[in-house]
Amino acid sequence: MSAIAACLPDGRLHLQHGPIDLIIEAFGDAQEVERAYGQAVARFGDILPTLVRELPILRRPMGEAHPLLQGPVARRMAEAVWPHRSVYITPMAAVAGAVADEMLQAMAKGRRLDKAYVNDGGDIAIHLTPGHELRAGIFASALDGMAVLTHDRPVRGIATSGWGGRSFSLGIADTATVLAATAADADAAATMIANAVNADHPAIERRPAHDLDPDSDLLDLPVTVAVGALSQTLIDEALDRGAAEARRLRLCGLIDSAAISLQGYWRIDAQSYFEVANLADAGVYHPRSMGA
Repeated sequence: MSAIAACLPDGRLHLQHGPIDLIIEAFGDAQEVERAYGQAVARFGDILPTLVRELPILRRPMGEAHPLLQGPVARRMAEAVWPHRSVYITPMAAVAGAVADEMLQAMAKGRRLDKAYVNDGGDIAIHLTPGHELRAGIFASALDGMAVLTHDRPVRGIATSGWGGRSFSLGIADTATVLAATAADADAAATMIANAVNADHPAIERRPAHDLDPDSDLLDLPVTVAVGALSQTLIDEALDRGAAEARRLRLCGLIDSAAISLQGYWRIDAQSYFEVANLADAGVYHPRSMGA
C-alpha cells in the first residue's frame, strides 16, 4: 500500500497512507504554500514504514527506562508520554499528534507561511506567525464551541480523546479536548484526562481491548464500548475526576487548558481562551471548575 496525495477542491492537501489520514492547509504567498505542500508530500512517504519497524517497542507500556527509538515520530511519541509513565500508558497514546507535529515541521521548514496546520483525525499541529490566529472547533454531539489560538500563546497543538473516538478509552468522557505546546503533548494528555473521567454503573459496558483488536497496545485492559444514560450525580463525579486530572497536568506545566464533556455537561478550564457560547447552552456549565 503506497501513500496517496491529493489536492482538495478548496486548496487543502490530503495525505493518506494506511491508518494515517491527514488534512493540511497553509496560508501565505501562493508559491510558498505550494513549496510547503511539496515538502509535506516528500516527507510523508516514510512516516508509516518507519513507525511500523518500531511498533513492538511503541506498543509496550512506559517503564523506568526511556525506550531507545530511532524514528523521529517514534521519539516524539515517547517524549510526550514519558511524564505520564506512573500509570499504564504506551507511546501509541501520542501517535496521531506526533505524526502531525513531524509533518508540520517538514512542511514549514524554510518556508514563509502566515499560518498552517496539520490535522491528523482531529489531533492538530499548528504554525502561527505574529498577527495571525487559528480557530478550532470543539465538538461533542455538534459544534459546541471554539478555541481561539494566537501567536503570542504557547499553544501549538490540539487533541481530543473520548470513548467514542477512533482509539480505545478506559474512561467514559464523550470528549476531552486539550490545548498544549505540541500536538503530541496534547494527544497524550487528552488520553490521560479522558481515562480519568470515569464511573462504575450497569449502563457502562466495557470489554477487554484485545477482544476488539488483537493488536491493541491496551492488551486485556477493559475499554469502554457503550455508555447509557447516567444520573446527574454520576456525571458530576466523573467530570470532577477528569477536571482534577486536567488541573494537575496544567499545574505541572504539561498542558495549557482543557474542555471535557459527558452527556451534554462540561468542565472547562481557562475560559478566556475558548469561545463558549454554545457550550454554556449544552448543559450545566462550570467555566472555572478546574481552577483559575
